[in-house]
Order: sequence, then structure tokens, then C-alpha cells
Amino acid sequence: MEGVLIPATDPSGSNLPEIGDNLAPDPSGSPGERPSWWRGPGGGAEVLAVAAPLVVSSLSWTVMTFVDRMMLSNWSGAAMSAAFVATVAWWAVVCLPVGLCSYTGTFVAQYHGSNQPQRIGPAVWQGVWVALAVSPLVLALVPLAGPLFALAGHTGEAAALEARYFQLMCYGAPAMLLAQSLSSFYSGRSKTVLVMLVDTTYALVNLVLDYWWIFGLSISWQGEAVRIFPAMGIDGAGWATVLSLWLKAATYLVLMLRADNRLRFRADDWRIDWALAGRLFRFGAPSGVQMLLDVLGFTVFIVLVGRLGAVESEATSMTFSIGSLAFMPICGLGLAASILVGQHLGENRDVAAARATWTTLHVAWAYMAVVSLLLLGVPQIFLWGFFASPTPVAGETAPREAVAATALVLMRFVACYNFMDAMLIVFVSALKGAGDTRFVLLVSLVMGFLLATLSLLAVEVFQAGIYGCWALVSCWIATLGILFFLRFLQGKWRSMRVIEMDQGHPDALSH
Repeated sequence: MEGVLIPATDPSGSNLPEIGDNLAPDPSGSPGERPSWWRGPGGGAEVLAVAAPLVVSSLSWTVMTFVDRMMLSNWSGAAMSAAFVATVAWWAVVCLPVGLCSYTGTFVAQYHGSNQPQRIGPAVWQGVWVALAVSPLVLALVPLAGPLFALAGHTGEAAALEARYFQLMCYGAPAMLLAQSLSSFYSGRSKTVLVMLVDTTYALVNLVLDYWWIFGLSISWQGEAVRIFPAMGIDGAGWATVLSLWLKAATYLVLMLRADNRLRFRADDWRIDWALAGRLFRFGAPSGVQMLLDVLGFTVFIVLVGRLGAVESEATSMTFSIGSLAFMPICGLGLAASILVGQHLGENRDVAAARATWTTLHVAWAYMAVVSLLLLGVPQIFLWGFFASPTPVAGETAPREAVAATALVLMRFVACYNFMDAMLIVFVSALKGAGDTRFVLLVSLVMGFLLATLSLLAVEVFQAGIYGCWALVSCWIATLGILFFLRFLQGKWRSMRVIEMDQGHPDALSH
């Protein structure tokens, strides 16, 4: 299930270093000159040009969910916690097809790098067909939401709120899958500014709808209050997200089907290409399963922490929401690393691909340093929005002072594992961009099982408490980061490709 192997050579035919070389030719310098960090293929300028809009796109989703939970915490602490738990469970359901659909971007990147634009449109449509095929399976879980959360041991109001929010998110799942496939038409070609604009627009739409639908919106008409949006609490938050996701998917479809895209990239070639779909499934399925295994282990952790009590559950939900402010921008950097690795390998320049990965890691660590300093030095600034209202609209289920005090301690764990988390995301993204998905799958299989098992033992057997559980998940993240770092250094990814090479390409005979 690994990528097609070809000799590690540049287009001129010279052998390239196999492991650890992060240099690349710099056209702006003299022959033999060591490139600066900023210039040349894989340098800071290239990485930031691709990554900056993707970071903003990732932040748009993060800010959307973060503010969503802040608003819900001012409706009720139970609603905020339920939305977080339900979102984690929903993500566990959709992450496999999301991983499969988003892997379309690797095909687009490698086709773009190998100068095969006519294959880009058909590749995107294979991702669209995958999204449409799996959507009924996700929707089939809607009537099962109640029993699923009851099975997890959640009862009463918490279980009812979790089930309801999970059901609403399932209605938006098909749109999210379609957007993942369709947006890769642009992100895989480094047209990330457009992706940023679309994602940010609908994140803002979602935020406005959140406020109106959670707390209600009335206008004065001829001396009387006219209700435009009812105050729906957690239901309103869910419907706002669903509508925003469908609008975003529709926008990407309209943009891709423009006349110039149909002509150059065959963007209207919606036919099923069984050979291409087979390769997408061959390389994308392990990527999706890897995401599923990681999320399942993480979901078990969240559910088990929920058994410790209302304070622990709300503090964990709050802290992970805050941690996502650090995590999601690094996901944008990871996506940039995957795109650039795919493009440079399509050009048959593995040294430039390696350099882009190291440069991305430098940027990720610089960002994480700032976030970790803020988490340690002024953690209160991350909490104020959760306690903006003196008393939640629908009441509280746990003492707010105890929740805040616990969350302040948990943020120290986030500050500690941030750097390893960045290393994990960057290197696993680079490996996926090359097609080394079998190794990624095997590691995730083992580590996902370990997290779920050790979380169960920590809560039910050793009575480790909230801080013991968080120490466990911190060690888990660090271990994953080290494993993928070592795999990257091994260098096997350098000779992998996921696409068929065009007959006019210098390495066509290698296949």
C-alpha cells in the first residue's frame, strides 16, 4: 500500500542525497551557494506563501468552534460540555471519510508538480464520489445517537444534549466531505488564498448565525418585538454549523466549474475513473483509517474523563477548546507541508520536499513557542469568554470557580506537549504527501489502541484522576511525534509517488 517507487533523482539525472539533507537549489543565488532559510524551493518564502492562507483557514474553523462553545457556556455549562463531547464523537465517525476525501489534495499536488493538469479535475471528482457514497452511512447514525451516548455511560440532560448535537452535526457531514474534496482543487495547486477566503467567509457566517440562533434575535416592528430567530440554545448552534457547511460546499463547486477550469483541468469530467478511484482508495484509505484510530483513542479518553465528574468534564472540554487554538493552525502548516512534498516529488525533487518539511517545522515551533508562553504566563486571557456571563442562561451543573481552577492547571499540560504535537503533525503530513500511508496506519493502529486501553486503566483501575489522565495523553502525543520524526529521517518516503507518471515526464520509463 506504499507509493510507487522511483529512483531518487532530479530531472537532470543526478543522484540526490537519501537521508537528512535539507538543501535545495536556490535560483536566486550563485552555483554551489548554500541557500538561505528564506529563498529557493522549500524555503521560508515558498512555505509561508502556501501555508499562511491555510493557517487562516484552519483558524477560521477553530475560532468558529471556540466561539461557539464560549456562547454555549453562557447558555449553560452542560450545553458547552455536551457540544464538545458530541463533536468529538461526530469527528470519530467522519474522520475516516474526511481523511479519504482530503487525500485528493495529494493527487492534485503531484499531478500539478508533474505538469499533468488534465488529470486534476478527474482526481477531484473521484473524491466527490467518495463523499457522496459514504454520506448515507453517516446519516444512518442519526436515529442511533441516543443509544450510543447511553452506551458510553452518559445519562440525564448531558446524554440528551450530546445526542441532539451529534444528530445535527451528522446532517452537515455530507457537506463537509464534499468541501474537503472540492477545496483540494485549489489547495493542491497552492491556490490557498482562495481557500482562505471561502473558509473564512463561512466561518463568519456561522458565528453570526450562532449568536442569533443560540440566544435569539428580535427586531422592533411598529412598536412590537418580532422574533426572527428563536432562542434555541444547543440546537441553534448545531443548525448554524450545518447551514454554513452546505453553503461552503456549494461555493467550492461553483468556483471549480468555471469555464477556464473546465477547459484546462477538465473540471467537468465527473465520470468515475475506476483506476484513479482505486489509487485514491489505496493511498487515502490508510490515511483516513489513521485519523479514525487516533480520534477513536482520543474519544475514549474524553468519554472516560467525563465519568470523573462535571467539573473534570467541563474543564477538559474547555481546555481542549483552548488547545485547539494552538492545534488547528499547525494543521494548516501540516497541510502546506503535504502539498509541497507532493508537488516537489511530482517534479522529482525530493531534496526540495525535505527542505520544505524542515522549514515548516521551524515555523510551527516558532508559533508554538508563542502560544505556550501565553498559556503559562497569562492563561486567564483564554478563559474570559467562557465566563463572560455572570450566570449561564440555562443554569450551571458545576461550580464555575472549580472549573476555571482546574482548566488553569490543564493548560500547563497543553503548553508542555505543544512542541511535540507540532512535530507530529508536520512529519505525518509530509509522509502522507509522499504516499507513505501504510507506516502511518500501522503506527496509529498501535498507538490508538494504547491510548484507549491506558485511559481505561487510568480511570477505572488506578484511579489516576484528571491530572493523571492528562499526563497520559501528553506522553502519547510525544511518542507519536518521535515515531514519525524517525520515519521521516529514514528517508524511504523520498522514492514514493501516488500518481501515474505522464509519458513525457523524464521518469516515465521508471514505471
